[in-house]
Amino acid sequence: MTRPYSMSTCGLQLPSWRPLQHVHVRPAFVCEKCFQSREFNGGCKQRWQTALIIQQQRRLQRLHQAVPVSLGTEAEPVGGLVESVFSPEMDRTNAPPSAETPNSQEGTSPLVLLKPVERDLQQLDENLKRLISEENPMLMAAADQIFGASGKKIRPALVFLVSHATAQLTGLSEITPQHRKLAEIIEMIHTASLIHDDVLDDSDKRRGKETVNRVFGTRVAVLAGDFIFAQTSWLLANLENLEVIKLISQVIKDFASGEIKQTTSLYDCDITMQDYLRKSYCKTASLVAASAKGAAIFSGTSNEVKENMYDYGKKLGLAFQIVDDILDFTRSSEQLGKPAGSDLRKGNVTAPVIYALEKQPALKRLIQTEFINPEDLDTAIELVHQSGGIERARELARNMGDSALDCLSCLQKGPMRSSLEGMVDYVLERLH
Repeated sequence: MTRPYSMSTCGLQLPSWRPLQHVHVRPAFVCEKCFQSREFNGGCKQRWQTALIIQQQRRLQRLHQAVPVSLGTEAEPVGGLVESVFSPEMDRTNAPPSAETPNSQEGTSPLVLLKPVERDLQQLDENLKRLISEENPMLMAAADQIFGASGKKIRPALVFLVSHATAQLTGLSEITPQHRKLAEIIEMIHTASLIHDDVLDDSDKRRGKETVNRVFGTRVAVLAGDFIFAQTSWLLANLENLEVIKLISQVIKDFASGEIKQTTSLYDCDITMQDYLRKSYCKTASLVAASAKGAAIFSGTSNEVKENMYDYGKKLGLAFQIVDDILDFTRSSEQLGKPAGSDLRKGNVTAPVIYALEKQPALKRLIQTEFINPEDLDTAIELVHQSGGIERARELARNMGDSALDCLSCLQKGPMRSSLEGMVDYVLERLH
């Protein structure tokens, strides 16, 4: 019989199942019936596939035992697995943070914006890698899949930039271990939320890469997200700062609230702009706002600076979400890493659609009938373009960006503030 093959995260082909003809002692995870028949059914097949992945990872560990784990007794698996979990997406060096202000002629690319904190991001990668490598290999493989598509680590970079900028206000010579741990927590929360989002949306790809639930199945994806959330709760408690604990705990609550709001408002053409912004705050801006405020708290700044940093993160996060929703209509499938118009197809009524509904009554019928005809989605996208909804949404995003920039006036001028200002430009430049 020909065996089906699946691609593991390390790039090796692993059989989806393997006959038991040569196994003389029944493994504990295989039932007696499957063992006697030498065939797999149901849960036994899934457990055997999991065992194969774990076995392959252990084989890789043995190949790389020359690289020890500093906090444990076992070798760190680096053969294309853990090494790529938190691999830097930029060419980082060990040089000290640049004292130069990002050059406007170089644009607002992440490489330029994040240069002042590149050493901090490198250390973050190493710390997160160590955290994951000490845990269950199956969850480690799932984390590898999602961290590989988790973007440019903008959120932890934001923590570092605000940490350095606010530390200057209070006379700190360098950022604290609490600042660094906060950045790790923020990145892990973001990652866990992406895993759960992809499960809820039944997404096959994120930024052009297959999602955890696509590769490992829904059960593993849910467990991986839950595990990472649990890890962040433990790390958060160990910060021993009640103000930050409450702040980040509210973010996790907001995530759940945002998902509920989105699920209960699918194909709802009566949703208001205020409803949309509240949902967007819960799903996106809450984490960014908490990242910035948490960094200011650990720097020991005044309440005014804390609130300015919170408002900066909130407005930046809302601008990012609005731009992201605009791109669903203006970018190709290849650029988005998902089908164009996919959010609308799933019933998500976003800013461009809310504005379009005011001018295009026919759009309401198409949405409420859930695009029953094959051509309905293309027609709806065309109506959004014709209505001017995209242009109005762009203006809304720019207003959010301007408000975010106003919040930075309390910071000293320098490379950190310039990068925070550049973050806003980077978000808005995605409009073009």
